[in-house]
Amino acid sequence: MSINILMPALSPTMTEGKLAKWHVKVGDTVKSGQVMCEIETDKATMEVEAVDEGKIGQIVVPEGAEGVAVNAVIAILLEEGETAVPAGAAPAPAPAPKPAAAAPPPAAKPAPAAPVLLAPAPGAPAPVAPAAPAAKPAAAPAGGRILASPLAKRIAAEKGLDLSRITGSGPNGRIVKADVEFAKPGAAPAAAPIAAAAPKAVPPSVGQPVFVAPGDTRVPHTSIRKVIARRMLESKQTVPHFYLTVDLEIDALLAARQAINAVAEKKGTKVSVNDMVIKACAKALRDHPECNASWTEDEMIQYGAVDISVAVATDRGLITPIVRNADLKGLGQIASEMKDLAARAKIGKLKLDEFQGGGFTISNLGMFGINSFSAIINPPQAMILAVGMGEERAVARKGQVVVRNMMSCTLAVDHRVVDGAMGAQYLQTLRAYIEQPAAMLV
Repeated sequence: MSINILMPALSPTMTEGKLAKWHVKVGDTVKSGQVMCEIETDKATMEVEAVDEGKIGQIVVPEGAEGVAVNAVIAILLEEGETAVPAGAAPAPAPAPKPAAAAPPPAAKPAPAAPVLLAPAPGAPAPVAPAAPAAKPAAAPAGGRILASPLAKRIAAEKGLDLSRITGSGPNGRIVKADVEFAKPGAAPAAAPIAAAAPKAVPPSVGQPVFVAPGDTRVPHTSIRKVIARRMLESKQTVPHFYLTVDLEIDALLAARQAINAVAEKKGTKVSVNDMVIKACAKALRDHPECNASWTEDEMIQYGAVDISVAVATDRGLITPIVRNADLKGLGQIASEMKDLAARAKIGKLKLDEFQGGGFTISNLGMFGINSFSAIINPPQAMILAVGMGEERAVARKGQVVVRNMMSCTLAVDHRVVDGAMGAQYLQTLRAYIEQPAAMLV
């Protein structure tokens, strides 16, 4: 009996994916554990291995197909003794992916062009926009039902408004949000004006439309870009951020790095400033376990392990591979792991457990010449450290102006988990590790 090979769910939030590449073709014999294809999720590209043995009887989903639902049949495997897929057993093949340069299909009916108001010549009267048609009163069809949007009905109920006494400005006199927001209880319906006045400006509930001009380029969203947009919007809307900034003196850290690399490079390892920041952040989290936590509606989760996520920029978007148990690892091991994780992140080859989880994130833009910035928390984590570049600055030391290598760091904190004083204490400990790096070795 033939076996359906299904689109796997490679993460808890995955609902669909892209079949990036097939490693087998019809007629090939596969063994359990053999890589059959590569699936591109919203975070990475992962290899899918065969679970059963048999011969590929049909490839249902072609290479490059996007939006393939989880548990959809992507191929059919023939068992021993079978020579073809039984009639009626195979689903219809998925449509082939569209070429990148394919022209968009023509619209059934072009939308009318938006009116364009030209700036008047000097001294000429300003152009007047055509008057909007007068709003129709709320229609009450047979049965007495008043046309109103669900949101308008809810607002009217909260304000004690009689919808039958409100003029609707929507299609066919439908009452919409704007009609009830400024209405007062008991107000009589407004008489239709002879000449419609300019409507009162109402804050838009959605983003303003984007007008595309000739020469503009449409770039479709990737899966990872959609996820980044959704998660960052959710973070700023639901997580109460506050920010703490410190200027750290890194002369001792740079000297320590030079001494470490004099030994480490003989072993093929090179430690970066970012590697030392990872170690320092991890040690400080071990000293302040209350900061290594996440908020839930029922309880606070304090993590036993110190796992540091590190933001890595890729062509597909931002991804945060994780250095597990960073407080327990030496700088050489952290450097080696980060080099490998960053390289595989950029080509989409991270495993699921290498970028999911983590209790704290580091985002470093110092290599781009950024002095300081504020980062957005990556939920459910409670903190993220934004690291600026190290640079020489004139600073005061014991009444004298001297030149020191300084680095600005800004900690974004979830106020539900960490209070201001607690966050400040964490930064004090981080400062001690950065400015006295020998403490990280104790």
